Amino acid sequence: PKIEWIIFIAREVNTMQFPSKIKKLAMAVALATGGTALMACTLSPALALDVTPPARVEMTVPDFSALVEQNAAAVVNVSVTGKTQPTAVWRGRGMPDRDDDDNPLAPFFKHFPTPPIPPGSKGMPTQGMGSGFIISADGYIVTNHHVVDDADKIMVKLNDKREFPAKVIGSDPRSDIALLKIDASGLPTVTIGGTDNLKVGQWVFAIGAPFGLERTATKGIVSALGRSLPNDTYVPFIQTDVPINPGNSGGPLFDLNGKVVGINSQIFSRSGGYMGLSFAIPADVAMDVVAQLKNDGHVTRGWLGISLQEVTQDLARSFGLEQPRGALVANVTENSPAANAGLKAGDIITAYGGKPINDSADLPPLVGTTKPGANKDLTIIRDGKTQDIAIKLGQLPDEDQTELALNNTPNDGTPHLNVLVADVPDGDGGVRVQQVGPGMAAEAGVQAGDILVSLNNQKIRNAAQLQQLVKTLPAGKRVPLLIKRDTGSLYLALKVPAGGQQPG
Repeated sequence: PKIEWIIFIAREVNTMQFPSKIKKLAMAVALATGGTALMACTLSPALALDVTPPARVEMTVPDFSALVEQNAAAVVNVSVTGKTQPTAVWRGRGMPDRDDDDNPLAPFFKHFPTPPIPPGSKGMPTQGMGSGFIISADGYIVTNHHVVDDADKIMVKLNDKREFPAKVIGSDPRSDIALLKIDASGLPTVTIGGTDNLKVGQWVFAIGAPFGLERTATKGIVSALGRSLPNDTYVPFIQTDVPINPGNSGGPLFDLNGKVVGINSQIFSRSGGYMGLSFAIPADVAMDVVAQLKNDGHVTRGWLGISLQEVTQDLARSFGLEQPRGALVANVTENSPAANAGLKAGDIITAYGGKPINDSADLPPLVGTTKPGANKDLTIIRDGKTQDIAIKLGQLPDEDQTELALNNTPNDGTPHLNVLVADVPDGDGGVRVQQVGPGMAAEAGVQAGDILVSLNNQKIRNAAQLQQLVKTLPAGKRVPLLIKRDTGSLYLALKVPAGGQQPG
């Protein structure tokens, strides 16, 4: 009788013209008396939805202990020694790059080997430390380029406390990846994964040596994918909230399958320490670089020969787009693959090889990972109409052939020009001066925009060769420097400091 009475009340209340609040109150009373299941059967669908509990998501933190134990033996500490302070260490302490003016946030993205051991006096070696991981039992190790850049000596310390000297097989500044080799065998290795199935919100963890504290594990989640950072064009970074600090650089980022999905490289910081934003190089990008370094000693990348600009809301409207999308071509280099294919400034690239381009930052990583000589189709918007263009990629010039800061030459007693130069593309050699700092080049009258043709009667082929010519200049002498300025040629007398030391 009790249950029948509950059913009767429920049906009557549901059919009568009561306000919804009264219906819900009557339902609650009936439920409290034990009619839960029956009420669900008698109430109208609309009213029954009101009492359907929301889906629950279990927010449990996984136990990382087994995964850490499984992989810790393959993570190593990389210590470096050099005559001068490594560039990456100074960057880690907050010194901006020369390109920082292009992006006000650039100074806050930092590479971190480890806090340097301060040199005791002039000429004392400086030291730094990073992390790395073993990818083959015969001693190949992956770390960051900035960890080993300019190092005179590299030592690798294994988890079992054995130490080995390491040599650099190859290093790529554009991706910040370096491949090392130690003379050992039977070493534990990591398992390399990929990022195709990696999703925002997934758990990940890192193992490294922050501040030199070996075998440290930290955890977090994937915060974003395909993140583009200032001055890092060819890497679609994985953003996480895994705590990363000086000394973690070059260490692995693992997923919950115990596979390496990234290599920890940078953090965003105003203070010099972790502030919740960490960035890792995707494992598939890194391993493509590693394979080229191992086989060729250097990395080749595809090249279009264009400069890009983000499509803002205002620009989208001016080009007749309903919403911002794609990469706007701001400039096309003469005689480049893009120019030969008919690409023009003002074109908006919306797809590359069938892959959509939503932002300007999406295109460079795709082009960079394409082999030179490959043919690709570009989908573009020109004059409001969509069309496809077939293009054959060229090869991106090496880093030291596109831009070289000769003032970064170590203070080893050799003279410094203190200029920033870039190769002259498709020319007869020479380098174009982009910036001039205080020094013997400025004193001789070199200006930004000049093309340096020959030095001490030696023809200048490119920036890398110029750097070598500067080192051979006779101390205390004057040498001829031939330049091109505007439409004419001009010789300048370059005075080399006595003893090779550059004042100032």
